[in-house]
Amino acid sequence: MLEHPVLSVTRSQRRLGGHTATFITLHSSDWVNIVPITPEGEVVLIKQWRHGSEDWAVEIPGGLVDPGEKPIDAAVRELEEETGYSAREVSFLGKVNPNPALFDNTCHTYLAKVDSLPGEPRLEDGESIEVFRVKIDDLPAMVASGEIDHCIVIAALSFFWLHRGQVLASGRDL
Repeated sequence: MLEHPVLSVTRSQRRLGGHTATFITLHSSDWVNIVPITPEGEVVLIKQWRHGSEDWAVEIPGGLVDPGEKPIDAAVRELEEETGYSAREVSFLGKVNPNPALFDNTCHTYLAKVDSLPGEPRLEDGESIEVFRVKIDDLPAMVASGEIDHCIVIAALSFFWLHRGQVLASGRDL
C-alpha cells in the first residue's frame, strides 16, 4: 500500500471469530529511547517539533534503529546526535510494543550516565530540538501536568522509576 524510508503499510485479511476481517499493519524499524542522567542528578530532556501533533513535545532522546544496528548503539547515537551528550555508562531498562494494534515494532529503552558538559548536537535535516535539564524529582509533575505527554516517553520514565526504586532499595548509586 505504501513504501517510505521510515515505514511501510500493508493490508491483510485474517479469519477471527468466524469472520474475515481486513487489517492494516505499519512496518517500521525498531525504535529506541534513552534516559540520560547527569552527575548532578538531572535528566537531559529535549523539546522537539512533532509534525504529527503539529506541536512541540518534551521528550527524551530517541529514534529509529538503523538496519544492522544494535538497539543499544542506536540509543547512544541518538543521544549524541540530538543532545551532544556522551554516554559514560549505558544499561537496558526495558522494551514495549508502541502500538501493537497497528505497528509491528518494539521500542527499547536505556539509561545512560552522561558527562556534565555536552558537545555539539548533530541534528538531521528537518529536526528542531532544544536541549535542557531538569531534576529527576520534577519528572512526575511534568507527566501529571501534561507537559510530558508522549506515551513512549512516559513508558520509558516508568521503566526508569522502577529501576531507580530497585537501585535505591539496594543501597547502590543510580
